[in-house]
Amino acid sequence: MTFMKERKAISPVIATVILVAVAITVAVGVSYWMSGISSQYTQFEKVEIQTGYATVDAGTLTTGWDIQLDIKNSGSATATITHVFVNDVPVDNYDAVAISEVDAETSTDVETTGRTLTAGQSDTVHVWIASGAPSTLSAGTTVNIKLHSAGGMDYIKLIRLP
Repeated sequence: MTFMKERKAISPVIATVILVAVAITVAVGVSYWMSGISSQYTQFEKVEIQTGYATVDAGTLTTGWDIQLDIKNSGSATATITHVFVNDVPVDNYDAVAISEVDAETSTDVETTGRTLTAGQSDTVHVWIASGAPSTLSAGTTVNIKLHSAGGMDYIKLIRLP
């Protein structure tokens, strides 16, 4: 019996330190696991129009403006630009009633299938506006250029025509 009386357990302070260390280790492991799961379900697209400017474009039949938009997908998912609007009108329909010349129409270089941007990718979108566009655009006029994505997001830039 004297053998059992001389045996001692660990001190309460050391037991507390061990329990806290185990709890912190488990909490860190769970947080890494949860962040891995949440990143799979929280991908998003975010297209930023970094710069935009217009230059005078002297075509063969008419003059107009060449609008250049430098865009970047700063989100974590792939974004696809599907439509381009000028003053809230689709670019393909913008001047359909006013212009008859082949070279004098408002258009864009975004393909009908869309322009795809992977996460972190940059690109340039051009929009050409004919000077005879129906809304009497002239130098000094501000136009609203809107890029619409397949994810339902709209990205807007106001551009002043030179």
